[in-house]
Amino acid sequence: MKSAAPGRVPEILVFDSGIGGLSIARCLHRQVPAARLTHVADNAGFPYGNQPEGTVTGRTVTLVMEQLLERPFDVIVVACNTASTVALPALRAATDIPVVGVVPAIKPASAVSENRRIGLLATPATVRRPYLEDLIHEFAADCLVERVGHPELVTWIEDWARGRPMPEPALSVALQPFREAAVDTLVLGCTHYPLITETLQKLLPEVRFWVDSGEAIARRTLYLLEQAGFDGDALQRFQSSGHRCLFSGPVMEDIDRFLGAVGFSRV
Repeated sequence: MKSAAPGRVPEILVFDSGIGGLSIARCLHRQVPAARLTHVADNAGFPYGNQPEGTVTGRTVTLVMEQLLERPFDVIVVACNTASTVALPALRAATDIPVVGVVPAIKPASAVSENRRIGLLATPATVRRPYLEDLIHEFAADCLVERVGHPELVTWIEDWARGRPMPEPALSVALQPFREAAVDTLVLGCTHYPLITETLQKLLPEVRFWVDSGEAIARRTLYLLEQAGFDGDALQRFQSSGHRCLFSGPVMEDIDRFLGAVGFSRV
């Protein structure tokens, strides 16, 4: 890992197939406010869940490497469950910059659940991947884990960010298995989902604990920046600005209001 130049602002690249990575970016900004963030949304390839693994890997590596030619990034955060599952080995082989991936927060959910009934809201691709079974077996073997893989929720959230109403009645119906299973903890297993936490909490008021991977990713990123030579106190004391969001395909201006609300500008 390269050493940080004195006084240089750390640069973090956040990559996702859509705007879901902005939920991770919010956590990064809280944990490492001195860092400058660049979020890349591969909207031309969205959604990744129904793409062949080779396509996801190729798009992830290509788009990330293009950004590395533009700026001296210090950490790469792959804020997409699908890309993290299939593309991290190829991306890590292509660069010596530290790469952080995201997985469903089964371990912290198991740590907080009191009735040992956990819900997992994810995409269909995440729900059916073998690595999820491995996580449950390792960290939540004594829990009932109710899984809902929703095929449209990420698209609903992308539309919601552009000012369209969230179809709450349909979403409430989709969440019914969690009510029937009486889960006390819900894992948000896609980075899009924390963007609508308030809506989900309104529809599932009986859930006590809401868990996602954002804070863990932010802590890991802070650690890697400190290992690279950045001063940990300074990283949390100073505030950076100029956070950017890039899209791989055409995007309408109706996203700008949402981006501004989370501290990003479209470039």
